[in-house]
Amino acid sequence: MAMTMTQKILANKAGLEKVEAGQLIKVKLSLVLGNDITSPVAINEFTKAGFTEVFDKDKIALVMDHFVPNKDIKAAQQAKQCRNFATEQGITHFYDAGDMGIEHALLPEKGLVAPGEVVIGADSHTCTYGALGAFSTGVGSTDMAAGMATGEAWFKVPSAIKFNLIGKLNKYVSGKDVILHIIGKIGVDGALYKSMEFSGEGLSSLSVDDRLCMANMAIEAGAKNGIFEVDEQTINYVKERTDREFTVFSADADAQYDAVYDIDLSKIEPTVACPHLPENTKPIGQLSTIKIDQAVIGSCTNGRLSDLAAAAEIIKGKHIAKGVRCIVIPATQKIYKEAMKLGYLETFIDAGCVVSTPTCGPCLGGYMGILAEDEVAIATTNRNFVGRMGHVSSKIYLASPTVAAASALTGYITNPNELDK
Repeated sequence: MAMTMTQKILANKAGLEKVEAGQLIKVKLSLVLGNDITSPVAINEFTKAGFTEVFDKDKIALVMDHFVPNKDIKAAQQAKQCRNFATEQGITHFYDAGDMGIEHALLPEKGLVAPGEVVIGADSHTCTYGALGAFSTGVGSTDMAAGMATGEAWFKVPSAIKFNLIGKLNKYVSGKDVILHIIGKIGVDGALYKSMEFSGEGLSSLSVDDRLCMANMAIEAGAKNGIFEVDEQTINYVKERTDREFTVFSADADAQYDAVYDIDLSKIEPTVACPHLPENTKPIGQLSTIKIDQAVIGSCTNGRLSDLAAAAEIIKGKHIAKGVRCIVIPATQKIYKEAMKLGYLETFIDAGCVVSTPTCGPCLGGYMGILAEDEVAIATTNRNFVGRMGHVSSKIYLASPTVAAASALTGYITNPNELDK
């Protein structure tokens, strides 16, 4: 029976010759991930169930990223519980203040994910790692607890939607615009419990960072996972970060898909998701009258070095608009340091931006940039639900780093192409 990429990976990790959509299977895990918000719940469940040891101290990653440095007493207590657990269990991949980064940027950077692997994480955006040809998906903290103890998880095998990418991206268009375009096309439930599989000649136009961004937002279309066909770019990226062996899986030519979409990258323009759903997308030209109070450049979606480079190119030698706050958050310590060496941080600071240590920060309404009543933000984050970034009457527009940077300069949602005129 023909299988998709996801189905082949799941069959392999379940020790089965084949699987089909809807089948319930038990799968061996390559990595279990938790953060400072979700891990304490999992640790409590782990203890309550009577477990005393994790299945493999090298296959668990705990990343303190949501409220680290700790923002209040509760955050400090949660981080302390994670630290104690990591010490007791001898967990190899424990990342704390000064050594951490936003989890979904940090794990690929550290070489902790490779093609053909299965990763679960107690965070919905764990689907990010599909960019590297892995099956990765978010789970609840109870499933994380079971995964840490047993090294296994139950899944219902998803069916799939295929996105055949053709053409090349235009100037100031990135993976963020592509995934917003796709979510606008299929809706926030358009891929409900399905695998979003990306392939086609257009892959060559997408950097690994573009793919990480797109896979990250598969959950915003309701998908179980997003996954990219592995090509030379993927192999080079992974081999630069790990020397362990991995297996590349490709979909069968006659694999069954619930739908197939042809996406011409050359026809996509800068795209913005308007409040209060990621599917509420519009071409940027329709939004030039929207005034902003804050711009956020960062998050697990768009806080990588290429994102900061794109924003710095727009901002260099200029100053953000009066009355606008622009917050820049490098996704990891390594990215922070490289951005410093390349002069990006100086560019941002000279322009009047705030540069933060790596953290999820304002993305989830945490800290480092909460919105007040009726304030408007343009953000490179992944969700714009009601109250997501602060007050319930505030509004969030999702966009790429170049759009966020251009908008910070003018005070209105702005197409970066307009600045070149």
